[in-house]
Amino acid sequence: MAAGRKKIVVVGLGMVGISFIEKLLKLDARAREYDIVVIGEEPHLAYNRVGLTSFFDHRKIENLYLNPLEWYESVQDGALNYHLNTKVTEIHPSEKSVTCANGQEVTYDILVLATGSDALLPKHTPGHDAKGVFVYRTVEDLEKLIGFSAHQKGTVGAVVGGGLLGLEAAKAMMDLECFDKVKVIERNRWVLSRQLDGDAGGMVVEQVRSLGCDVLLSKRVGKIAVDESTNSVKGVHFEDGEYMDCSTICFAIGVRPRDELARKARIKCADRGGGIIVNDSLQTSEPDIYAIGECASWQGQTFGLIAPGVEMADVLTFNLTQARHHQPRLYKRPDLSTKLKLLGVEVASFGDFFADRDGPKYLPARAAKKGGAQTPDKVKTLTSGLPPAPVKALTYKDPFQNVYKKYIFTLDGKYLLGGMMIGDTSDYVKLVPLVKNQKELDIPPSQLILGAKKEGADEGDDLDDDTQICSCHNVTKADVVNVTKDGTCKSIGEVKTCTKAGTGCGGCMPLVTSIFNKTMKDMGNEVKNNLCVHFNHSRADLYNIILVKRLTTFPDVMREAGVDPESVGCEACKPTIGSIFSSLWNKHVMDKPLHGLQETNDRFLGNIQRNGTYSVIPRVSAGEITPEKLVVIGEVARDYKLYTKITGGQRIDMFGAKKQDLLDIWKRLVDAGMESGHAYAKSLRTVKSCVGTTWCRYGIGDSVGMAVRLEERYKSIRAPHKIKGGVSGCVRECAEAQNKDFGLIATEKGFNIFVGGNGGAKPRHSELLAKDVPPTEVIPILDRYLMFYIRTADKLQRTARWLENLPGGISYLKEVILEDKLGINASLEAQMKELVDSFFDEWAEAINSPSIAAQFKQFANTTDTLETMEVEVDRDQLRPVMWSNDITAKEDFKGLRERWTETTWQPMIEASYFSGADSLPNGISAAIKRSDTQLSVWRIKGKYYATQQMCPHKRAFILSDGLVGTDPNCPEKGENPKPWISCPHHKRNYDLQSGECKNDEELSIATFEVEERDDGMVYVKLPPVEELDEALGTKKWMVKKGEAGDGQFKELDKKLDFRGHRGKKPSTKPMSELRMAKARGLMERANTQVAVGGGGGCGSAPDW
Repeated sequence: MAAGRKKIVVVGLGMVGISFIEKLLKLDARAREYDIVVIGEEPHLAYNRVGLTSFFDHRKIENLYLNPLEWYESVQDGALNYHLNTKVTEIHPSEKSVTCANGQEVTYDILVLATGSDALLPKHTPGHDAKGVFVYRTVEDLEKLIGFSAHQKGTVGAVVGGGLLGLEAAKAMMDLECFDKVKVIERNRWVLSRQLDGDAGGMVVEQVRSLGCDVLLSKRVGKIAVDESTNSVKGVHFEDGEYMDCSTICFAIGVRPRDELARKARIKCADRGGGIIVNDSLQTSEPDIYAIGECASWQGQTFGLIAPGVEMADVLTFNLTQARHHQPRLYKRPDLSTKLKLLGVEVASFGDFFADRDGPKYLPARAAKKGGAQTPDKVKTLTSGLPPAPVKALTYKDPFQNVYKKYIFTLDGKYLLGGMMIGDTSDYVKLVPLVKNQKELDIPPSQLILGAKKEGADEGDDLDDDTQICSCHNVTKADVVNVTKDGTCKSIGEVKTCTKAGTGCGGCMPLVTSIFNKTMKDMGNEVKNNLCVHFNHSRADLYNIILVKRLTTFPDVMREAGVDPESVGCEACKPTIGSIFSSLWNKHVMDKPLHGLQETNDRFLGNIQRNGTYSVIPRVSAGEITPEKLVVIGEVARDYKLYTKITGGQRIDMFGAKKQDLLDIWKRLVDAGMESGHAYAKSLRTVKSCVGTTWCRYGIGDSVGMAVRLEERYKSIRAPHKIKGGVSGCVRECAEAQNKDFGLIATEKGFNIFVGGNGGAKPRHSELLAKDVPPTEVIPILDRYLMFYIRTADKLQRTARWLENLPGGISYLKEVILEDKLGINASLEAQMKELVDSFFDEWAEAINSPSIAAQFKQFANTTDTLETMEVEVDRDQLRPVMWSNDITAKEDFKGLRERWTETTWQPMIEASYFSGADSLPNGISAAIKRSDTQLSVWRIKGKYYATQQMCPHKRAFILSDGLVGTDPNCPEKGENPKPWISCPHHKRNYDLQSGECKNDEELSIATFEVEERDDGMVYVKLPPVEELDEALGTKKWMVKKGEAGDGQFKELDKKLDFRGHRGKKPSTKPMSELRMAKARGLMERANTQVAVGGGGGCGSAPDW
């Protein structure tokens, strides 16, 4: 055994023992804290005792093995050693060792007893030791029964016991085809009396008899008749005096826990029924000794089913490996639900299936509260019997199809408590979770048996034609459908140009794309998923091309996969390629080769706001922050007059930071130990959390600790779209984890992992990917899920839409992520690890890089600055004034070139500023200040362009920060495509030569001649300063206070008498009595009006 590892000795290699070993090996695979030694008494490896009956068909023990021999031998690094055909005879708790029958002594650090149970043989019954008496428990028992039965042709075989095991044994004896007749002897009035009521059990009896197996009910064996000369069974005498001939008897009347080892070692055992007494942690009375499975007695109960034993193995392995990361698990009331096929009859029972007969063992908390359960009066109970059980049973019986169902509910029908089924058990898997989770029903109880009413399936789409899908431009679904159907638009880009859908905030694009694709498909047209006109590939295709060919620059990608190898791309493909580069190679997005690919917000590491300023959002992992950091944030916000707000993702937004101030602001934050929150990036935003076990009395998982680890792991990793996470410490779900791209909810067994949810324009509830995942296994699953999403999603596709479009949906995702169907899990994990290990803080790098820092200036030709939009005080903070409804400047700016009175060449900026521009896909741009006018200058592919800086759409001075695009379909062969600039705000595309807007004909911009001269300066041909300022000056076009009118809340504020944040008046007494005089008077008047037939309230209600 390796030094430092603890040694766990497992006594018993049965189904529970091997379950414990498998789970421990899995949970300990990364930490490697334990080595396991298992000692099995039988000569066989662990086999499926539940499937013993199949042994009669194949007679091969290997077919029953739960794991082949190769599995045991493949466990590496000494993690598992096994001993077969070895019986442990003594336990020495003080020496922490066990002794075996062969004299070997094995030491342990932790001892796990999984010794199981023995089949009961009624030794008080005369003749119990005769030849022909068997039990049905082990492979050895079956081999003896098979050998003996071969010589009993034409005789009767008997099975004593009509329970689950008894019917299994009867089936096995019938399959041997050695007996003339097989009979089941049951002491009760029906079979399966521990699982079924009289009606259901009687139905099973009828079906078993119809299969040729006789069933004798209400019969007890008095003694076994024995041939004295051979000591062989010849019959059975019943207690009622009757006699039955038989040659073979198989007892299947129950089991007794094997606790003799524990008793010998003075470990506490149960007096009644036997079993090694364990607590809720499955520990025995001795430290470091545990008992699991049929040998364990928990709260006075032992369990003869496999499921409770496996649950014990779950609890113990979890506590041994995960308790440092999660609240330890306790063993609770086990699920005794069973579903079997016995003698060809489908039988199932689940939950509290005798609640109507014995009263409910438990009630859901809400139901118990409603019912107001009281302790019955003892005298009344003695005289009148038990009161009716506070439940109702719904029964369905079909004697023609041999179907019986009885479901038991609370009195109000809101909760399913349990039930039983015969013949049709197809709903078993659906009903068991309803019971276990105590989930309130949202349908009438009868629908669980009879099914819901079948109504006409809706063949139409989810949305009506007049549904508004783009609120920015009031575009309806019909608008998109019609331009697609009439052939006007054959691509998403054309739909955007034609309808303007998606050219505002862009939030509607996933829905617009879905409608377009479906319409095209309905018309029988091919739906192309190409990135844009520059690529005949989807994002996923390009991701794989870039990965396989290790492409690192945009020109490389264009040459290898583009339509036009020399194209500079457009505002659609550049950010996508840039994002793929970040997802693969993780270089700084502001490095020269990459900066021109970045979407609006990534260009300066902050979300650009309405007035051209930026937001500053430090990372606050899981919402956990120290007071010292809060103070620094407050000081920064105060000193730079930043509007401050708490976000829904549990961090602090600071708005209104000017580009030229960003470096100083972030230096103060970085020096205080903070880093970029990546609120600007298509990457992980936040992992929201509740306080969990850190503070909450209801918490069962450390949600903050897990959320911090997840956010710290996945921060900065770029993806097709933004990613949000959440971790809740219990099922109360305070972190809203089920509407996130990934969400965890703590359970007693670990965490349930949900994926593919989001809020936004089209909210979607997430789906369960994995249940009860131990804390140590959460990271590998999320690594695979996120990396699979990054590899395969379409551009700007959230995980919700990705999962919806994934062939096979959540089922397929489970196969890929949990079962490794594609054989790529190791690759996914390795790729994620490499990305995680390459983390750097983008803002810290920007501060320390002179070339990056130099870009944080308002103007490239001067240190002077200009205000671009007026601000006003609102609720004690500064914010930009509101946009009016008619904010757009629809002037003919492109015509200014022809209207200037005169123009002269003016030196504006040194040509060295544009050094290296010709090799960059977006060239290099500069914002220029000329008096009160702002201009933009570009150098792209060896040519200069100059325009106004203001985008007329919202009068924002930001065009120099836009993305350049070209049309690959050139007018003439060899002619360079005409470039356009795409406004960072709402993607209005302006021709850099003519000034025309390519997707909004009402808009245009002024353009100017520009050239580089030998003196090293770039000259722009401009009109006189006064004329320039009169046409394009900042003071003229900046958005001013009052343009938007009185504000959208004017009427509401008047009605509420709203004056800002409310404050307690000094004269108001905190505990003064509220008389409610006016409210009472109005209520009395309303009641009077209603009494005489009048209407109450304020008249008819609005149709909301």
